[in-house]
Amino acid sequence: MTVSKPFLHFQGPLNHGTAFESQSLPNPSKSQPNAPATHPFIIAVCNHKGGVAKTTTCLSLGACLAEMGFSVLMIDLDPQAHLTLSLGLNPETLHRTGSDAFLANNSLISVSRETDILGLDIVPASPQLALVDKIMYGRDAYEYHLKRRLNALDANLYDYVLIDCAPAFGTLTLNALTAAELLIIPVQCEYYAAKSLRSILNLTKLIRRKTNADLNYQIVMTMYDRRNRICRIIRDQMESSISHLLFNTVIEVDTKLRESPAYAQPITRYAPETRGAQQYRALAKELLHFGK
Repeated sequence: MTVSKPFLHFQGPLNHGTAFESQSLPNPSKSQPNAPATHPFIIAVCNHKGGVAKTTTCLSLGACLAEMGFSVLMIDLDPQAHLTLSLGLNPETLHRTGSDAFLANNSLISVSRETDILGLDIVPASPQLALVDKIMYGRDAYEYHLKRRLNALDANLYDYVLIDCAPAFGTLTLNALTAAELLIIPVQCEYYAAKSLRSILNLTKLIRRKTNADLNYQIVMTMYDRRNRICRIIRDQMESSISHLLFNTVIEVDTKLRESPAYAQPITRYAPETRGAQQYRALAKELLHFGK
């Protein structure tokens, strides 16, 4: 499969106040996902570039939505299992993980686990997912496997499903984007943001043509350091050129966000009054007004 030519690029060096340009993209729908529905609202969190707070965003949003009274299922589709580890689960000792939902035809419910957070469940990952990524290629309609599993869930069981994707494009990521109604793209405010954005948005347009025409997408700026000049330049460029793709909330650098996984707790429990916790709560509230 091929993708269209790059649409997001810098013109000239950053120290000359360059423009951050994009072609026009479709505006997202504005109906409310928390309105009565026949199935949970499915969100994939993905970026090909690592180290952009992808797993932190998935975990923090899930915890914030649960804190607001919603029932949430998180699915860890990254063989590195960082989301699983962040909740205190050891991927090496789990008897059932998401791999069984792909290879052994187990239901998502049968491989899910309750967490210490009320209303927050997880389908954990294990290194075996790396094998799943290869084996799935040989199966018919493999890109719809996760969607079928999600459609089989009791419609009233969860309000939201959050999928943490690996920082690479394989069969698991394709499954996540085919099943999702919304793609959240965390983007760090740094020089290589343009390159990673171009890659993931080209992929998203390809997914919309091939397997999921209803996929919407939105960008959240993460790890923003207001003291850093490059961060400020990147943010200004993005807000001036692709504002319709940006969440209003910006996630700033917070050491507590980096510490919380080591204590197997989301930021809402580890440091509930910190800036990071408040900003992810604000992002969760924005989701309530971002529709299918």
